[in-house]
Amino acid sequence: MLFRATHRGTHETDILIGGFVQAGLAGFSGEELDALEEIMELPDVDLADWLTGRRLIPPDADSPMLRRIEQASLETARSARLESARLGLAAPGVVRP
Repeated sequence: MLFRATHRGTHETDILIGGFVQAGLAGFSGEELDALEEIMELPDVDLADWLTGRRLIPPDADSPMLRRIEQASLETARSARLESARLGLAAPGVVRP
């Protein structure tokens, strides 16, 4: 499961899905692992868009597990922005004067 989660095909989803799975794999129930399996069958492009908030998760793909991964992804992004600000680094795409 961890290998599949961290070797999906795009670097972005490797980080988003892989980081979530790596952090919680030991504690997932059988039902949660089944839910993860279903999510890992979804296309990387869609997952990346949904998990970063570029697009809303459509009702036919929505699930409690996907929402957990989305929340973890948003927390990771928020932490990265805070750390960048603490270090005085510009956000990607921001040009400093």
